Amino acid sequence: MIGAATVGWLVAATLLWRTVVPGDLELPHLDESAVFSDEARERSERYEWFHRANWVIATLVGLAVLVSSVWLAPRFRLRGIAGGVALGAGTLVALWVARLPFVLLAHWWRRRYGVSDADYATILVDPWLERVGGLVAAAAAIGLFMVLARRLGERWWLVGGPAFALVGSAFLLAQPFLLAPRLEPLRDQQLAAEIRDLAQQQGVGEVDVEVKDARRRTRALNAEFYGVGPTKRVVIWDTSLERLTRPELRALVSHELGHVQAHHVWKSVGWLVLLAIPGAYAVSRATRLRGGLGQPAAVPVALLALTVLELGLLPATNAVSRRYEREADWLSLRTTRDPAAVESLTRKLALASLADPDPPLFAKLAFETHPTPLDRVELARSWRPRSLRAGELREGS
Repeated sequence: MIGAATVGWLVAATLLWRTVVPGDLELPHLDESAVFSDEARERSERYEWFHRANWVIATLVGLAVLVSSVWLAPRFRLRGIAGGVALGAGTLVALWVARLPFVLLAHWWRRRYGVSDADYATILVDPWLERVGGLVAAAAAIGLFMVLARRLGERWWLVGGPAFALVGSAFLLAQPFLLAPRLEPLRDQQLAAEIRDLAQQQGVGEVDVEVKDARRRTRALNAEFYGVGPTKRVVIWDTSLERLTRPELRALVSHELGHVQAHHVWKSVGWLVLLAIPGAYAVSRATRLRGGLGQPAAVPVALLALTVLELGLLPATNAVSRRYEREADWLSLRTTRDPAAVESLTRKLALASLADPDPPLFAKLAFETHPTPLDRVELARSWRPRSLRAGELREGS
């Protein structure tokens, strides 16, 4: 049984890993100095170094808070599911408070380098809806898993794993509604028509396109994709609308539509399902130290176990994310057939956010959810020779 389940897991993971990016691409293997100036590279390296160090220290402080919560939990003598939910919510709030200085420090660094001119109050207040929604969802999940643990005993993870995947999927579906108060419809009707045409070309059907007021928080450029089914939408940052050319905007939006075209949201749900049952099993083993997840004092242990699992899987989840982002880049190139726009877009995105063009391997494994700017430029430049070769083959035949 275990062997068959393992084989099934590996087959499913292999299918989720597959993309449409050709495996025989001849990339130009550029030196970063050929794409970005020495000044830009040195500035981005200094900028990113600080953020990486800040993240590492913040993570260590967060782990210390969780370990302290595990140690202190029995002393609160809370009872029942309500006690466990209260203890879990309190731990998450304490975790947020402990990380707050590092959030402010990161924002100070962004202001220092001109990536953002937002005041500190905006950074604290602006995302309140996501924070409250996330805390409510976490509290509900804790209550659900405690009920399962009390009724099913040590085998609760067999049901809890799929339930966790279901909760995660529901959150993906509901995420656009949490963003709704800060979104506005795209008022440029010509651009909206071009985006609808791109959506038709990429076979994704009707997709809402909205604008996010991002300049209150950052000067970086970006667009995002959220939701599934009736809630799917492309969100363009107002900073992108102000500073990108029309071809660059088309490339940016086509990239986001590429995520829809390649079903990346559903693939993410697939990964969540694959990881949920082993993860729930690991949590069930860890919480036995405090009598199982049905006991309130075991809730901080579960949160610590989930955090350790998340950190351990970070290189793998980042690798999957980079692979899907690369596929979206390729689908954008295939649709727009404009590698020059993709390359200029990549440059502007990197310069606006001070992204390191070619980070060291450890940073790539631990922090990079997207291909490096240099990787993306190489992919864009590989498109033209490939198109020419295809034309030569047709002429030769």
